[in-house]
Amino acid sequence: INNDKLPPIEHEEEIQEEEASNEPEPAEEEPDEPEEPIEQEEPAPNQEAEGVEKGILIENPDSLDVIVNKKRNLPENYVPEDLTALTDIPTVLSNPEVNQLRKAAYEALKELFDAAKEEGYELHARSGYRSYYTQASLYTSYVENYGKAAADKYSAKPGQSEHQTGLSMDITCEAINYKLDTTFGETEEGKWVAENAHRYGFIIRYPKGKEDITGYAYEPWHIRYLGVELAEKIYESGLTLEEYFQQ
Repeated sequence: INNDKLPPIEHEEEIQEEEASNEPEPAEEEPDEPEEPIEQEEPAPNQEAEGVEKGILIENPDSLDVIVNKKRNLPENYVPEDLTALTDIPTVLSNPEVNQLRKAAYEALKELFDAAKEEGYELHARSGYRSYYTQASLYTSYVENYGKAAADKYSAKPGQSEHQTGLSMDITCEAINYKLDTTFGETEEGKWVAENAHRYGFIIRYPKGKEDITGYAYEPWHIRYLGVELAEKIYESGLTLEEYFQQ
């Protein structure tokens, strides 16, 4: 990883307030993702990205219902073969890497954005696909600025981020200045997404009150594509992706 120019700190997973400690407090919103692609310099032999722990290695990363979390890791070399540029929807960042999704997810996202616009809500795509190496750089940057303990609370380790699947998108709107913040869930756009995303195959991946199950705090901006049938079932059940498959 080229650490000469680390990206701004990424506040991916905002955790609920805890008791004061000596650690510096991360920002209240998620800072910008890298504006330019990160040079994908592979680690030296026998050297793993900082903080990565052994867990279950996912054998079917191309599956639309794949579960990626702190216990289930994507292979380091996994890159979806059908990544598609987001050419027909509003985006926020100029980095071409994050302006990609897998083809099925992108087609569904266009339908979601079009439906929202018809009802007067304009959504923007902020961060989609991220490579293993981009996530490694973001995580390392967080460690350097806030320490490992804080990084493990607020940022996914490489291989443990859904963004690497190309099936997740962070969305935002003008009302919150196109940032990523929990107040998105209180905007009219955020409320509409929460009530309608499943109709287009998406779920709110990290819902409020499910932190102990998903490993991450409420992220109203992070939507995950599963396909309409499964997304509707999970929405109606009120369960997280983990809980649904553990039934």
